[in-house]
Amino acid sequence: MIDYIDVPDAFAASYGTQGAGARAWLAGLPRLAGDMLDRWGLRPDGPATHGMASLVLPVLREDGTPAVLRLQEVREESAGVVPGLRAWRGEGVVRLLDHDEEGGAQLLERLDAARPLSTVADDDTAMGILAGIMARLTSVPAPGGVRRLADIAAAMLDQVPAALPALRDPDEQRLVRTCASAVAELAGEPGDRLLHWDLHYGNVLAGEREPWLAIDPEPLAGDPAFELWPALDSGWDRVEATGDVARAVLRRFDLLTEALGLDRGRAVGWTLGRVLQNALWDVEDGGAALEPAQVALATVLLRHRG
Repeated sequence: MIDYIDVPDAFAASYGTQGAGARAWLAGLPRLAGDMLDRWGLRPDGPATHGMASLVLPVLREDGTPAVLRLQEVREESAGVVPGLRAWRGEGVVRLLDHDEEGGAQLLERLDAARPLSTVADDDTAMGILAGIMARLTSVPAPGGVRRLADIAAAMLDQVPAALPALRDPDEQRLVRTCASAVAELAGEPGDRLLHWDLHYGNVLAGEREPWLAIDPEPLAGDPAFELWPALDSGWDRVEATGDVARAVLRRFDLLTEALGLDRGRAVGWTLGRVLQNALWDVEDGGAALEPAQVALATVLLRHRG
């Protein structure tokens, strides 16, 4: 049995800061990888790569087919990945080939990690591709076993009063209150579609089965309008490079809402909900100010709400 893999130092260093459970998982990661390679008859086919919370090992299956072995600690936020991928059945998203629920391992089709959607130079073209994938993914009803936007929204609203004093700027405090009000207005109709939750240029890779496929979903049951923020924020340097942030944001917003057939008011409201979510995460991490891109995006949408 193969019992050794090279865990990248950067991944071990960053993930190991997340507590004793994360460090224990890292310590057992080489053995877990060896178990999965042995069980599924896989051969390593290159160095491991990683994201924020998972290790990805290129492999070859017994018949020589390339694939990737994705290893992720079993946590609440990752529990819905397998039900989500099963529900999508590879339509617009990476295909699940096998999985080990107890160990948190997934065997996935291999895509071209060197060609994310960000390599498409024309932003309208890239955003159109992203919008098309988003429309396909959100057309699927959410299965059981994934988190619900209703619960996420309720938790956010509960956290707002304690988070507000951490923000130094009164204008940013007012913006967070506005975002919370938007969520409160929509929380009674949270939706039931299957959302990716983190669909941006970096999470779409070139493939052979389809030209472009989504990766790394964090499945959520909810309103498709809650999907827009990562796309609107994706490649923010492109938005700034236009010299007209408002125009660029609204161009992206129009492409996305038209592709998904969304009510613009609801789309603005749930996008403000994502700004609220990010603000709460930043405060939880010790931040005292909002990210400038978040403020800019929210300000543009509020000025053109309706």
